Amino acid sequence: MSNEGHMKSANETYGGFVGLMKWGTIASVIVAAIVVLLISS
Repeated sequence: MSNEGHMKSANETYGGFVGLMKWGTIASVIVAAIVVLLISS
């Protein structure tokens, strides 16, 4: 595989990782908010 091919593959992997982190963070914030609401009620 050429260096260009490796960079394309690495960029796709990085993009997927960043997307996963973003949605994981959003999901964690939502779950934490629900837990706080349950505890406070």
